[in-house]
Amino acid sequence: MKPQKSTLVLAALSGVPFIMVLGNSMLIPVLPAIKAALNLTQFKVSLLITLFSIPAGIVIPLAGFLSDRFSRKKVIVPALILYGLGGIVAGLAAIFLKSLAYPAILGGRILQGIGAAGTAPIAMALTGDLFTGKQRGTALGIIEAANGLGKVVSPVLGALLGLITWYATFLFFPLVIIPVVLGVWFLVKEPESNRQAQSVNEYLKSIARIFEKKSAMLLTSFLGGAVALLILFGVLFFLSEHLETVFRLNGVRKGGALAIPVLFMSTTSYLTGRIIKKRLALMKWLVVVGLALIGGALTMMGFYRTTYLFFIAISLAGIGTGLTLPCLNTIITSSTATERRGLVTSLYGGVRFVGVAFGPPLFGLLMGYGLSLMFWSTGALAGVAALLAAFLIRVKDMKAPTAPEEKNRLTPYTLQPAFGLAARKPWNPPDEQGT
Repeated sequence: MKPQKSTLVLAALSGVPFIMVLGNSMLIPVLPAIKAALNLTQFKVSLLITLFSIPAGIVIPLAGFLSDRFSRKKVIVPALILYGLGGIVAGLAAIFLKSLAYPAILGGRILQGIGAAGTAPIAMALTGDLFTGKQRGTALGIIEAANGLGKVVSPVLGALLGLITWYATFLFFPLVIIPVVLGVWFLVKEPESNRQAQSVNEYLKSIARIFEKKSAMLLTSFLGGAVALLILFGVLFFLSEHLETVFRLNGVRKGGALAIPVLFMSTTSYLTGRIIKKRLALMKWLVVVGLALIGGALTMMGFYRTTYLFFIAISLAGIGTGLTLPCLNTIITSSTATERRGLVTSLYGGVRFVGVAFGPPLFGLLMGYGLSLMFWSTGALAGVAALLAAFLIRVKDMKAPTAPEEKNRLTPYTLQPAFGLAARKPWNPPDEQGT
């Protein structure tokens, strides 16, 4: 296989989480318009987010298993196509069924969620396969930053599309996936691996052995990722309504305001990925600090809600999320050997989707009891996650187990400091490199 430029590889892989995150974030600005057009309750409109995320969370482990057993690309590409098909179903339902379109739109969202299961988590696993050593943290930071960039762009993009009509967002999905599908298929070359045709039972037993040894760290990391995204999407759901009713912001101005916390998150994710490299202890404490910062920002919003403090607080919450997620990505991908990485990262991705799924309805429910209670309770949840991370994430558990079959394996290329690629250099297993 010919060497590729790592910038092209990362650009293609980064397109996957960028597209995936549009599935929820681009809808946030138009939720009030959908609510009015279809005469929905606040709970029913929140299901447009939830019924995308729950199917994704359920199907992700299967997608991870298939990617470990067969090929990452052979999972990612069909998943992207299904993701676009779900958008077509939802958009056409809105055009032809009009006010009766809600059940069909939910069906399209479920299809999109199933497709999303095979996108970003598998792209994360493939990135972990391709890039090793010090550069893995950088590459995964870029992947998380692309996810964050999608969250920054999507509110503005959703608001712009909403100026045409509220269902234009659904029809945008199939158009935007085309370049990503082509990029992944033609630019990304998977490294040779030692995939074995294990039975499902044998495969699950091997995964169980990983959790037996590292259950505290993995489960705590899963919880941290879920809490960070539950709060992020809960806050965005709250802001979508709050910015209109309190700050009188609509259209693109509202989309720009929604982009503030995710802009801080995206920038912080990129910078965090650049600095963590192989610094395992630093990763752990950045997770703790990030979750604590989210909790502190929400607590502050519970006490004070002046305009300036409000936007400062949501920006701090975005920074905390940007510190947390890239470190968790690197911890989880680096703690597992290549042959099991697909399912483990997919389980993590599934938990993240669960967080996204429950954020909007939880915040919608708590809003009925008062904003202070909403902010204090979710801030306390972030604080608990920070404490668990401080005590249960251990540096020694962050290293992949030594696999004898990996010791002499070659990778098609290794990432150089300037993101250039050198042909077929010997690769040391992650545990020997400290990642």
